[in-house]
Amino acid sequence: MNIYAVIFYILGVLIVAFTVMAITRRNLMHAIVFLVGSFIATAVLFYLLGAPFLAIMEVVIYAGAIMVLFLFIVMMLEIEPEERDWWAGLRPWLWPLSLMGISLAVIFVYLIFASGSSHTLPMVMASPLAFGRFLFEKYWLGVEIASYLLFVALVGALYLGRGEETGG
Repeated sequence: MNIYAVIFYILGVLIVAFTVMAITRRNLMHAIVFLVGSFIATAVLFYLLGAPFLAIMEVVIYAGAIMVLFLFIVMMLEIEPEERDWWAGLRPWLWPLSLMGISLAVIFVYLIFASGSSHTLPMVMASPLAFGRFLFEKYWLGVEIASYLLFVALVGALYLGRGEETGG
């Protein structure tokens, strides 16, 4: 097992943990922050797997634009967070969770240093040009269907957002 395999598994655990935390939070701002963490970990995973263009798009589109949109929606709804003592529910689990975290950190450090000297990237990086050619030559119909569906959704959103016309 080399360093990239260890990073891959760490990122997989982080993505799952951040996503679970995002869907189980009652406070919407906390859920958005965990979802951004999941998107960023996914972008690092894309980069590790040899797709830097997808990694950049993940950060720019999802962690950037979509999360800003979610933040504006949450701020417009003006939802008040519940006041509760979250620390009281965590106290009984503090020692087992700390022990588990420390043991996982020791295991990961051991795996990183025991992986040997094979620290070369095992995959080829895909350029945006190669990705675009692959996408539009092999999957052109799916791209066209997705673009048409996005166009229909845009027209529907404009129609619904227009509101009621008042007749004179």
